Amino acid sequence: MSDRTILVWFRNDLRIHDNEILLEAVRKADKVLPVYCFDPYYFQQTISGANKTGSFRARFLLEAVADLRKNLQGYGADLIIRIGNPAEIIPQLAEQYQVNEVYHHREVAYEETEISEHVEAALWKMRLNLKHFIGHTLYHKEDLPFPIKDIPDSFAVFKKKVERDSNVRPCVPTPEQIITPTITDAGELPTLEQLGLTQPIDDARATTYFQGGETAALVQLHNFFSKGDLAVKGKARNGGINNNTSKLSPWLAVGCISPRQVYWEIVKHQDGNAQSGMLKLELLWRDYFRFMFKKHGQKFIKAKNGVEEGGIDDTQGFNTWAAGKTGVPFVDACMHELNATGYICNQCRQILATYLVHDLKADWTKGAAYFEEKLIDYSPASNWGNWAFIAGVNDAKESKYAIAAIPTKEQEAKSDFVSTWQSSKDAAGDLVGV
Repeated sequence: MSDRTILVWFRNDLRIHDNEILLEAVRKADKVLPVYCFDPYYFQQTISGANKTGSFRARFLLEAVADLRKNLQGYGADLIIRIGNPAEIIPQLAEQYQVNEVYHHREVAYEETEISEHVEAALWKMRLNLKHFIGHTLYHKEDLPFPIKDIPDSFAVFKKKVERDSNVRPCVPTPEQIITPTITDAGELPTLEQLGLTQPIDDARATTYFQGGETAALVQLHNFFSKGDLAVKGKARNGGINNNTSKLSPWLAVGCISPRQVYWEIVKHQDGNAQSGMLKLELLWRDYFRFMFKKHGQKFIKAKNGVEEGGIDDTQGFNTWAAGKTGVPFVDACMHELNATGYICNQCRQILATYLVHDLKADWTKGAAYFEEKLIDYSPASNWGNWAFIAGVNDAKESKYAIAAIPTKEQEAKSDFVSTWQSSKDAAGDLVGV
């Protein structure tokens, strides 16, 4: 009897710990074939000329994939890396390595699910099954107190019922060993240039460097909970901007760490402080947006495809906003930090979105697309869901996002945050006053 081989298609689950598809493949097969595809679709330019994935996020992703390969090698395995369409690459590798089944984690946003469907169709022609797993949420959908179609549109109701009637599952065990077939060509990690991007310039004003990978994610998680009193971390500094959060979102976005790992670390260190509660709340919002996409399908993103009117097509106003030249100190400071680092705190995101939508009356979808390019921690459901809420696209009045925007008089005032980020940088990396 020949060996059973399962291909594990890594996407936004770039970790070994608490990874159900990897553990299940090790348990069910004699050999496991780990694969990651750099899909050119995600590195193309959009109609507006912007990159779908910016340099900061692409660098983070490259680091994360490299770290996954290194960690797999530590278990006696390897990671096959390819550049190309997964619907072509996965079937080719399945045939080459006589794969019996393919595992992957199910996504919810339409672009990601469409790619899965193409892979599934291609494998089906080969009479191979693409098995879907649920692994991106804190709460497993089967443990929710309601079916997906009946999930409350109100976040407040969703939160109350889930916290009362559902439990977070424990993390799954880590495999002791991962046996792969003899891999003849594992493939090289691409460079940013091969993906059509340039090396980002790190800004000296940035307080955090985000190193991609599970190794760095676990260090960040440990450091957040080990550095003294968490309540201190929750206090707003820099003139009202709370930028002292866990900053785990980039690693969560590509799955270098799971929401469950973060949750159980919160539980282990929980002592009733505000910051632990805030971190759990952020994980719940993350779940909520993913489940809303699962429930409503393209309702949240149909405006992205031009079906709905998004706002005034004010190109000059949008460009002023994107360059951080609105003349409103806080708004511009937030944008300068985003453009220079690929990361801003949640409050800055709300301020920028609110200003574009409600002050400039501009098309919210252009703002969401801009964030898609710039943010290191871009996640489709959270990004488009947040923007849709701020723009009032979602009609659930109860679940309207509570925007913690800074009052206008404070936005106009000087602060440490504004002083730090009052200038943008030109292409050479030099500070430019605005």
